[in-house]
Amino acid sequence: MAEPIYNDDSIRSLDWKEHIRLRPGMYIGKLGDGSAQDDGIYVLLKEIFDNSIDEFVMGSGRTIEMTVSEHKVNVRDYGRGIPLGKVIDCVSKINTGGKYDSNAFQKSVGLNGVGTKAVNALSTSFVVQSYRDGKTKKVEFSKGEIVIEHPIIDTTQRNGTAITFYPDESIFRNYHYISAFVESMVWNYVFLNTGLTVNYNGQKYLSERGLYDLLHKVADVESIRYPIIHLKGHDIEIAMTHGQQYGEDYHSFVNGQHTTQGGTHQAAFREAVVKTIREFYKKEYDASDIRASIIAAISIRVQEPVFESQTKTKLGSQNMGPEGPSVRTFINDFVKKELDDYLHKNQEVADALLKRILQSERERKDIAGIKKLANDRAKKASLHNKKLRDCKVHFNTTHDKRYETTLFITEGDSASGSITKSRDVDCQAVFS
Repeated sequence: MAEPIYNDDSIRSLDWKEHIRLRPGMYIGKLGDGSAQDDGIYVLLKEIFDNSIDEFVMGSGRTIEMTVSEHKVNVRDYGRGIPLGKVIDCVSKINTGGKYDSNAFQKSVGLNGVGTKAVNALSTSFVVQSYRDGKTKKVEFSKGEIVIEHPIIDTTQRNGTAITFYPDESIFRNYHYISAFVESMVWNYVFLNTGLTVNYNGQKYLSERGLYDLLHKVADVESIRYPIIHLKGHDIEIAMTHGQQYGEDYHSFVNGQHTTQGGTHQAAFREAVVKTIREFYKKEYDASDIRASIIAAISIRVQEPVFESQTKTKLGSQNMGPEGPSVRTFINDFVKKELDDYLHKNQEVADALLKRILQSERERKDIAGIKKLANDRAKKASLHNKKLRDCKVHFNTTHDKRYETTLFITEGDSASGSITKSRDVDCQAVFS
């Protein structure tokens, strides 16, 4: 076989949309057809919605409207609107956006200028329209290419941005949006942004108590062991309780992003809860007993967050900001003060929490005892059957011979039960 040619002509430079379409997984994770919550079409939706959330967080636009059918998404916010002269650049020039200046978007999710461009490149139809100060600009794309650029005209519409897109069926084969998955995403957005109203397919979603409402929704209220503990501070919010389920159940968020794989903030929270509870009860309970059956949610806001991939499912940031404390220190300090204060002020909750810890401790020790007993019995177990004879190899040390016994098992009471046949074997031959 001839050796492949490798020269200057072998090196290619792709433009932004070609690279996204050739390697979509780098930008949105797995593709899928919409049958799983982490499929790419939901990442596309989230990338657009996150921009509207950023406007809300910055104090512009308390309502977001979204309609989603099986193949089409439309999102309209009432924020400031993309500057009209930069509408094309913001959705089609890679690494272009308004979030590089941390003074403008202090704690935004999308900081790398990629998300909206990926949606544009991976859609057969992508339409963006900005409304700003009585003027509007509309541009239509297909697979990242401009199809129609409309001139700036007057409008009576409120400021904001509207985006409509159809994911490309040649990339997301046989795809369709499942309403329940989108609804779950919308609930997370309103839980994390109290005061925000999302109109999704004609239904209104909002939350008044944030993560308290989230835990109340996801937990089996009848099975929780004590009222939900809800703590809020600057750039941090926590809700927690204990249920009766096995394992630990966490819902973690960074800047409104659902970090389904956790990260530095979730690890710090798990550590802080154990440390604070040990100090409160003045006893070194096993960490697994403290966290067993916990149901908790934590949300923090980090300046210039670092995620472990473009899909932003795991936080990698070590610090709260370029000059801020570490994520670990920030969360530990908050939990140490606020959770300790809460338990001192709410004795019934403290008693119920202690009761749950002691129950977990008993269950763990009981299980450990059962396992030990089972292991001991397994070691001592032996087979006793009067119809079976010992068939070990016996040695005759006098004649340097061994007797090799062959066991024949026969069926039925009338049979001989066991028949043995012995023959002499030269030991030297056996072990040589």
